[in-house]
Amino acid sequence: MFGPTRRPWLLAAVLCVLTALAALPARAALDPALVRGLGGDFNARVAAIDALGVSGGDEAAALLDALESGRLGTLDGRVVIVAPDGLRDAASGEALAAEAGAATRITVNNRLRRAIGTAQAALALSAPQPAQRLTAANTLRENAGPALLPVLARALEAEPDAAVREVLLYASAKLELASPDPALRLKAAQALGASSDAAVKNLLAALLEKRGEGAAASWVEPDAEVRAAAAASMRAIDRRIGLAQTAGTLFSGLSLGSILLLAALGLAITYGVMGVINMAHGELLMVGAYATFLVQGVFRAHFPEYLDFYVLAAIPAAFLAAALVGIAMERLVLRHLYGRPLESLLATWGLSLVLIQAARVLFGPQNLELANPSWMSGGVELAGGVVLPYNRIVILGFAAFVLVLIWLMMQKTRLGMFVRAVTQNRPMAGCVGVPTARVDTLAFAIGSGVAGLGGLALSQIANVGPAMGTGYIVDAFMVVVLGGVGQLAGAVWAALGLGIVAKFLEGWAGAVVAKILVLVFIIAFIQKRPQGIFALKGRFADS
Repeated sequence: MFGPTRRPWLLAAVLCVLTALAALPARAALDPALVRGLGGDFNARVAAIDALGVSGGDEAAALLDALESGRLGTLDGRVVIVAPDGLRDAASGEALAAEAGAATRITVNNRLRRAIGTAQAALALSAPQPAQRLTAANTLRENAGPALLPVLARALEAEPDAAVREVLLYASAKLELASPDPALRLKAAQALGASSDAAVKNLLAALLEKRGEGAAASWVEPDAEVRAAAAASMRAIDRRIGLAQTAGTLFSGLSLGSILLLAALGLAITYGVMGVINMAHGELLMVGAYATFLVQGVFRAHFPEYLDFYVLAAIPAAFLAAALVGIAMERLVLRHLYGRPLESLLATWGLSLVLIQAARVLFGPQNLELANPSWMSGGVELAGGVVLPYNRIVILGFAAFVLVLIWLMMQKTRLGMFVRAVTQNRPMAGCVGVPTARVDTLAFAIGSGVAGLGGLALSQIANVGPAMGTGYIVDAFMVVVLGGVGQLAGAVWAALGLGIVAKFLEGWAGAVVAKILVLVFIIAFIQKRPQGIFALKGRFADS
């Protein structure tokens, strides 16, 4: 099999392998002089630890771990690792013919622990997981010394993750701004302009301060070009943070608007069809939220491996629970009070108290917290610490989904045609054969079910409690009145508009004043346009 012509190649291959194996320990060994520093005085130990952080490699990491855990000692002037099977030379890994008790342990105080942590963080910048690198970068951000600048530069050049790069940039620039070289400080001040961190702005602002008072005052940063670069970078950071905060406020307004829309959609249908001021509509949100809580409990008990998907199963459960309660309210109470708005208002108010008390009896008076599924946890981080939570993004999409379904039902189905006919002119609809009593029941069921879906959405961002829907009934009526009775488009514009305006006013004047201003605006608007943003169209719309 191995002929004379192949034996030289085989011998050459074996020789190469043996050579490589023989070279491994030599490459893996640490610098003996560096290792000896760990057995010297305090300053020598700190310098050696910093050097290990700069050198990198698994051997340096193992040596730092041994030092931190108290497994490092000295014996006859050499640094050794105290292992269960005896002593090993810390530099070469060579086993020594001495017992573990013969070594003098190297003590570690708090300052050395901080130095070790910093060196370990420098080594962790090459970790495969972004979360590990981010943790290491945050440690270096606060504790890195000038010796680690090359390490930070290499990490910045190779780092693909934006969040990690942001922290590394800050750590590197923080060190460069303290450099005696003006060119290096200028480079750092210019580089920090790409940051979106408020802490970076504070770091740059410190350069524009003065020491002392009067004629003896001097700039913290003596170089005018560096100060100009710092000021320009601060303006860039301010612009970026301002845009992010505006986007965050706009998103918060849309998020609030989506909740108001889900609360008002059902009310727009029932109020438009039946003319009933349902003061128990907020409690229908509560019914949907408690239905979601029960579905979560079922998944926890019987399907824990599918707990992340309980929200999907809760959608039909919340709709049906609220719809059934709505049908019971309409059949047992409201049907006998048509045409009597004051009695209907008082009756629904009483029903709201009954539902609140029933929830207290069944579930207790305390608030309940629902766990967000893992895919709804976290968020999208913008500049300046502004975060767009995933749960609110999902709620926005869910509100759009429900809106599309309601529009399809109203525009493309026979029931929707009947609802629109009854909304525009109930007597004429009854004369042409529309079963108005049945339409009332179905419309109230659908409107109540949509409110239940609003409770499901609300349960993902707020606690579930007996009185959770009380605070939304007034806002829901404001949306319906402002948008126009029975008008889906009006409800959408009113809900989103009120949500955005309220959030911007809150940032300017506070939550209470913002609420008052919104109410005053709605009153003034209704005085000028009583029919709302979108008025009913048709021959009998105003009759």
